[in-house]
Amino acid sequence: MTVLQLCPLLPSLETALTTHHRTVRLFEQPEGYLAEHGGEFRAAITSARVGVPDEVMDALPHLEAIVHFGVGYETTDVGRARARGIDVSNTPDVLTDCVADLAVGGLIDVMRRLTAADRFVRRGDWTTTAYPLATKVSGKKIGILGLGRIGRAIATRLSGFGVELSYHSRRPVDGVPYRYVDSPVALAAEADALVVAVAGGENTRGLVSADVLTALGPDGFLVNVSRGSVVDEPALVVALTDGKLAGAALDVFAEEPEVPAPLLDLDSVLLLPHIASATTETREAMGELAFRNLHHFLTEGSLLTPVP
Repeated sequence: MTVLQLCPLLPSLETALTTHHRTVRLFEQPEGYLAEHGGEFRAAITSARVGVPDEVMDALPHLEAIVHFGVGYETTDVGRARARGIDVSNTPDVLTDCVADLAVGGLIDVMRRLTAADRFVRRGDWTTTAYPLATKVSGKKIGILGLGRIGRAIATRLSGFGVELSYHSRRPVDGVPYRYVDSPVALAAEADALVVAVAGGENTRGLVSADVLTALGPDGFLVNVSRGSVVDEPALVVALTDGKLAGAALDVFAEEPEVPAPLLDLDSVLLLPHIASATTETREAMGELAFRNLHHFLTEGSLLTPVP
């Protein structure tokens, strides 16, 4: 059975694909390839960033499964897929620890101004002046927007800093010791820092609005390890450049790899190239799970980690 690969993937995953299944790399095929060959594919594998565009899905009349390398799947219209009886999977859990680690690291960095201090030393400024004071992390009020797997892992790590944790999700989460707040604005209003860990997609687009940023205020910090679409990026740029927000640690952006130019010169902002899950261990685990999903579907007829 033939597998359609929509984009370059982890080398070890590509090796497993070509070893065990006939795999066609769509990105290496001539224009119009699917018009002639689209009926040959029962399964497609892609990255969370690329997904399966509607026009590709429509060109695959016998498609039965879409496997994503990554926890996100908002780049694929899951409703459209399900309406056609196409199963969809992602790679949850295996990247939770690394994303949570980076979220905490980003929070510490931007509040203590670590990378800004590194630049200060490298420029030679320490020889002429003292570095300005930063903000303490321990004991602060931290709001977590999205208390799913990653949000809970972030909360667990931050608990060791003696912070006061609260959260907002679509609904209260059973069995957690953190206080639920009923809106993102209310959560931001009482937080010293807001950590964003919700899923991407249309349901959360612009969830961190100008009102949320205003509520967070000029002494507040934002950390985003979710998706760039979750934050009103123009409003965030204004808040940071006008001093209406103390700082931000951003691993994701609205139009990656493009980063808003006004942010590039701000020492109050940590800019990262979407690396929350980018460790060798985690990416290999993601690749292994993506392959197991695909292989299990082609041999047993079902996916191991279908999207909820």
